[in-house]
Amino acid sequence: MIELRCFDERDWPALWGLLEPVFRAGETYAFPTDIDAAEARSRWVDAPTATWLAFNPSGELVATYYIKPNQPGPGSHVCNCGYIVADHARGQGIAGTLCEHSQAEALRLGFRAMQYNLVVETNKGAIHLWEKHGFGIVGTLPGAFRHPTQGYVDAHIMFKTLVTEG
Repeated sequence: MIELRCFDERDWPALWGLLEPVFRAGETYAFPTDIDAAEARSRWVDAPTATWLAFNPSGELVATYYIKPNQPGPGSHVCNCGYIVADHARGQGIAGTLCEHSQAEALRLGFRAMQYNLVVETNKGAIHLWEKHGFGIVGTLPGAFRHPTQGYVDAHIMFKTLVTEG
């Protein structure tokens, strides 16, 4: 069972340790592969509304997600999230737990829908998981992501309405 809690200043070294290899790999996030810790912190911790961390029973940080408005003003009722699970912790249902938690958190924060802006088509596991949790592909951006080994690949926009009334 994992423990979820909001980011605390003391968590930054461990969180950077989780984020850095994913950003350096350049396979799933449109962040520069040479991003430094300060810029990563700005994008993953400072800019979002909240950043959540997941710890395994031994207290090791194994995953994270952020939540923020996808757009300002009239689009601020739709949130956006980003998720990262440590390589060694994949296949344990943690990403699904984060997805469920983020949807509940989105509703608590007053968001009415959730949108993922750039789900890289080579990230089949993420696409399958988001579809399993009720997200649909609402658009595909041809060649929108420059994958380090596969070249220009498509990226999907995925969306889920969280509130249906009003």
